[in-house]
Formats: sequence, C-alpha cells, structure tokens
Amino acid sequence: MDELSVAGLRKAYGSTTVLTGVDLAVPAGSLTAVLGPSGCGKTTLLRLVAGFDHPEAGTITLGGRDVIGLPPERRRIGYLTQEGNLFPHLTVAGNITFGLPRRARRARERVAEMLALVGLTTAYAERYPHELSGGQQQRVALARALAPAPAVLLLDEPFTALDVGLREATRRAVTAALAEVGTTTLLVTHDQEEALSMADAVAVLREGRIAQVAPPVELYRRPVDRVVAAFVGALVPLDGCRMGDVATTVLGLIQVWGTAPDGPVVVLLRPEQLAIDGPGVAACVVAVQFHGYDALVRLILETGEELTARCPGYAVPDVGAQVGVTVRGEGVVRGNND
Repeated sequence: MDELSVAGLRKAYGSTTVLTGVDLAVPAGSLTAVLGPSGCGKTTLLRLVAGFDHPEAGTITLGGRDVIGLPPERRRIGYLTQEGNLFPHLTVAGNITFGLPRRARRARERVAEMLALVGLTTAYAERYPHELSGGQQQRVALARALAPAPAVLLLDEPFTALDVGLREATRRAVTAALAEVGTTTLLVTHDQEEALSMADAVAVLREGRIAQVAPPVELYRRPVDRVVAAFVGALVPLDGCRMGDVATTVLGLIQVWGTAPDGPVVVLLRPEQLAIDGPGVAACVVAVQFHGYDALVRLILETGEELTARCPGYAVPDVGAQVGVTVRGEGVVRGNND
C-alpha cells in the first residue's frame, strides 16, 4: 500500500485552465472521493495521475516517488471507467488475466480469487461480457483492475451507467472488495451520496482547486463555506443573531459552530434537522414531496418564513396539517455576505 500525493497540480487545454493548483493526499490503503460538478476537472485529475496526460506544473508522488516522468504502464496504477471497457471477444477469465504476465494468465486460481473478491462465483469465468448484467460487468472490470495488484486504483464515475438498485448493490460489492485488499483508491464522482457513503475522506473540487477535504460526516456537518454546504446536501438557511455558541432564530435558540463573529449571521441547517413530530414553533404543511423511504415537507411559519423539513416515509403529514417545528443538532453559522 502506497500513499498518493499531488501538489500544485496545474493543467490547461489551450486557453482553458482546468486545474489551477490541486493539492491532495490519499493515505495508503484509504479511499478518497473527489466530488464536483461535471466539467470541474475531476477526470482530468485522474488522467494526470494515471499518466495519460501531463501537467503544466506540480508533482505526483506514489509511495514518496515522483511518477510524473514515468509512462502509464510503469506507474502500477489501475483505472476503472464508468463503462468498464471489458474486451468483448474475451471471456471473464480472459479479461481478468489480461494485464498479468503470460505465465500468470494460465493460473486459474487467480481468476477464482478475483471473482470471489468481487462477489462472483467461478461459474462466470467462461462467460462473455454480453452475457453479464451491467453490475456484473463492473465487478469483472474491478477484478481486472485489481488482478495485477496495483499500488493505486482510480475510479472514474464507475457506477453512473447503472440503474439505481444495481448501482447500490455494485457500490457495496466494490467497497467491500477494496476494503479487503486495502488498495489506495481515488474515486471521482458528481454523486454526493456515492462520495459520502463510500469514502474515508471527501475532497470537493471547485474552480480548479480543492475547496475542502474532510471525512464524510465532518464535510456534511461542518462545511467550510456555504457553497460547499449546498453542494453536498440540501440547506435550510435561517437568519439569526449569534451570541457565543448559540444563535437566536425564528425557531428559537440553536447551538451553532463556525467562525462568523457575534452578531447577525445565517444559520445553515439540513432538512432532516427540522423535527415536525412534536411540540415546537407552529407551522403549516403546504406541500409534500414523497420519496418512499422519506419525504420533503414544505412548511410556512406564522411569521411567513418558508422552510423544508425531511421526515421518515412512515410519518408523512397531510397537506394543510398544523405541526410544531424544533431543531435537532447544531447549525453552521456564516456571515450574511459569505
């Protein structure tokens, strides 16, 4: 297991600068997700690490060794794309052993080992890619990427092409496989749920730089600014007045965290922090967006403010119902201009 580190990484295509100075360390054996909207440079970052493109400036080190001068085949880096890119003319076994030395390709034990790692049986070994489901194809592609025991694995939005149910099952299988082998992994995605559920740390890429790197819980609960906060989840902003560790708002006193000074602030909450199943500040339910497992409930307070709460699917109130709103947990405070 080797640590992957990039520092001051810059990349431009003609007059368009994509990365303006990326600094990121992926600890050995961990999975770090780079989260950002489409077109922000996530795939460019992976291509630079893999050696498919070359940066204008910066360093890329693997296990403390600078690899920028090395061709892709000498970097010991595996790469898994969203399509998987299995060879259609090769069987599952042929795909898995493709990147191995010639002698190792004949070792059936390695095929069985890699199939078991990704949750498939040896019954799949002689099948061809067109005989597999999309999720099975991605598992085989992962097995192929891991078979040569790479120092680092790069995942480029590997679940985007799968439907919702298959995506979740494949994520679990991939996460379990990576945890078992302990491969240092860099995942890029625009899917917040994917990043937060899979990664040991999440890095938000914005305007060519890393805006924040933190464990998923910390990133979600204590984002560095309002833009990051909004990108990783829905927000409920409340005007308030801070005094030390609390802020006064229309929903009463709220415990807060952040660097904004005492005085007028915006308190950022998540919809699930608004409880509507007990006594509290009076509100009327004006709309419900039902998702099955949960629902977003739009509320209007007697003072006229509109808020959105998230509640479990089994406890959805009727439109027009009167509820009491209370706040659970702490809010993040930002200055009015932040």
